[in-house]
Amino acid sequence: MHNEFTAVIEKDEEWYIGYCPEIPGANGQGRTVEECKKSLAEAISLILEDRREDALRGVPADAKRETITIS
Repeated sequence: MHNEFTAVIEKDEEWYIGYCPEIPGANGQGRTVEECKKSLAEAISLILEDRREDALRGVPADAKRETITIS
């Protein structure tokens, strides 16, 4: 699946701090921009995985589930 999100990255003394406005709570940090982006990507992935699991709780066992890809 292909997803793109906005990374807002700011320098704070020795660190780069990043967040994603589309995914509340997704934050990252690193000593370089690349480390910050990697940290932020991991946070986004974990949040989306958790939200997916949470959203699927209570779905009837006999309900049909299919994957939809958005590109």
